[in-house]
Amino acid sequence: MSITTHVLDTSLGEPAPGMRVSLEVLVPERGWTQIAWGTTDQEGQIRELSGGQPLVARRCRLVFDTAAYFTSRGLEAFYPVVVVVFEIADPTRDYHVPLLISPYGFTTYRGS
Repeated sequence: MSITTHVLDTSLGEPAPGMRVSLEVLVPERGWTQIAWGTTDQEGQIRELSGGQPLVARRCRLVFDTAAYFTSRGLEAFYPVVVVVFEIADPTRDYHVPLLISPYGFTTYRGS
């Protein structure tokens, strides 16, 4: 199964290409550890972000580098990084975590 994301820039009504996203997992006694990263494509998507590892039940987080994305467009970002923490409860399912952004706000939800 897989972890995917899709970033949409709601200030433009368009996908957000070129945004770096890191996948981190919570490792007991070590804290958050990056296991994979990717960059959104022209459609604002990363179609696989599990680092080639099978999913296991655990706490994960996606770290979106919104500052670099908005800076590349000549804008300042009030939220320079967006962190979305979620649980993998059933490793046999896919996990899609969309992010809607603007320079001054963001929202996310469990996608399908």
